[in-house]
Amino acid sequence: MEQKTTRNPMHRGPMGGPGRMAVGEKSKDFKKAMKQLIKYCKPFIVFIVIAIILSSASSICSIIGPDYLSQITDEITNGLMTGINLEKIKSIALFLVIIYALSLVFGYAQGFIMTTVTNRFTKKMRKEIAEKINKLPLRYFDKHSYGDILSRVTNDVDTIGQTMNNSIGTLVSSVTLFLGSLLMMFITNWIMALTAVGTTIIGFVLMTTILSKSQKYFTSLQKELGNINGHIEEIYSGHNVVKAYNGIEESNKKFDEINDRLFESVRKSQFLSGLMQPLMSFIGNFGYVAVCVVGALLTLNGQISFGVIVAFMVYIRLFTNPLSQIAQATTQLQSTAAASERVFEFLEEKEMADESQKTKKLNPENVKGNIEFKNVRFKYDDNEREIIKGFSAKAKAGQKIAIVGPTGAGKTTLINLLMKFYEINGGDIKIDGISTKDLSRENIHELFIMVLQDTWLFSGTIKENIIYNKENVTDEQVIEACKTVGLDHFIRSLPKGYNTMLSDADNLSAGQKQLMTIARGMIKDAPFLILDEATSSVDTRTEELVQRAMDKLTEGRTSFIIAHRLSTIKNADLILVLKEGNIIEQGNHEELIKKNGFYAELYNSQFETIEKN
Repeated sequence: MEQKTTRNPMHRGPMGGPGRMAVGEKSKDFKKAMKQLIKYCKPFIVFIVIAIILSSASSICSIIGPDYLSQITDEITNGLMTGINLEKIKSIALFLVIIYALSLVFGYAQGFIMTTVTNRFTKKMRKEIAEKINKLPLRYFDKHSYGDILSRVTNDVDTIGQTMNNSIGTLVSSVTLFLGSLLMMFITNWIMALTAVGTTIIGFVLMTTILSKSQKYFTSLQKELGNINGHIEEIYSGHNVVKAYNGIEESNKKFDEINDRLFESVRKSQFLSGLMQPLMSFIGNFGYVAVCVVGALLTLNGQISFGVIVAFMVYIRLFTNPLSQIAQATTQLQSTAAASERVFEFLEEKEMADESQKTKKLNPENVKGNIEFKNVRFKYDDNEREIIKGFSAKAKAGQKIAIVGPTGAGKTTLINLLMKFYEINGGDIKIDGISTKDLSRENIHELFIMVLQDTWLFSGTIKENIIYNKENVTDEQVIEACKTVGLDHFIRSLPKGYNTMLSDADNLSAGQKQLMTIARGMIKDAPFLILDEATSSVDTRTEELVQRAMDKLTEGRTSFIIAHRLSTIKNADLILVLKEGNIIEQGNHEELIKKNGFYAELYNSQFETIEKN
């Protein structure tokens, strides 16, 4: 089944149009992003500290080793003339084995702890993002593509998780090795230590320069990943339209533009970060040469033993390798900072107002069904023009209210306000005399059945799709609803009937999908009904069947019907004609036709179009 999804019930852009605008993220400060990340890690800080201690202990064990290697070397060198003391060598070797075994155990324990912490951290972050999505107003989704939001949930969270798992332990271990080996070198021989340090100063300078240049490319990389995901999601969801309008070349051109920017960001960030490893390898090799030359001169002068040279050969490795690892970990931290900016920016977005303090509640079983719009005013943003301008109307219990008007008149926006998907800027909307401002969104949503123009089916059985989020529904109720909309025969013809799984492999027509969403609406027993051109995707014969089902569904309910085909709302009790956010005419069909006004013009123009065709 090709599943049709909508971003949110009744979700459109301004004036009912699609709201899909990608917004570029503002680059934030690296330190600020890392501070936010550290603050977010507070619940796991004890485990992280334990992992850091274990990582440091593992490194310390590695640092102790070279001094004992030096002792073994000196014992062997001295013993060549007087006889080798095997017992002493064995005891030193056994101590080294214990030290390196402890280093292994500490390193494994640190890795296990950080892996566990990382999985819990990313789980917590994804959960908070999922909860945040449900708390954001529709305005946010009007301005951000879904691909970009999905990229924050997947790519950005994964980047943060991988860094925590790999970089924190590596960074701590590397810093400990670096400082510890530096200390041990100066304790062993300060001349050799200065030689080793001198060879690595240039590495520090180059590393700092490269890191300062590469951060902006890592920020750009995460941003372009979001952009390309947004573009792919957009093109895939509308691939039929793209093909029908021969827009493949144009969509490919746009994809190539984003892909080229992503390529440049990846190329520059990876090129700069890729310089770290060979640079540090060169510095390490140069250090070996310098230590060997200086060590040989000092040995010839009798200032050090041959074992000191052996120890310094190991110290050089312990001293220079951490530089490379620190550079790599810092590079990953840059990616993490860029990812953190995007994730925390999302988590810090302004949420819908908290309504937990609202105590008034309407019971769907006791609602009479009266709704009043009193001078309602609305605009999407403070700096935009008003979409709804002083709208006033009354809907009596059980009435069918049709809302008609040209595209952009504010029909869908009006329903969004009624459902409290948007907050009104002025005026009031009352349900049975109670202002929607005093009712929670959840309570309002309980009062409405919605059958939308855009169908939404999820992966699950047909029965699960029809029952969706409704408890204590019997099989008989599901079958009765499907019989009413004429869907029962088709479902029974499927291999598993109502237990047939819907997936991308299934092929349902647009009409069949719409009938399922209509059946879903019938299962929900609520006093109000909203129909947003619910029969637009079905053929004429099916429309007649659906229309009869709709007539049955509207019985005893106050119904709001958004219709573009005016022939479908002739039997409405009240027709509200909207134009530029205002009611310009209202009445039933016969009254409006007699007025010979804007409604009559719209109605007659449809039949003129049919006759011409």
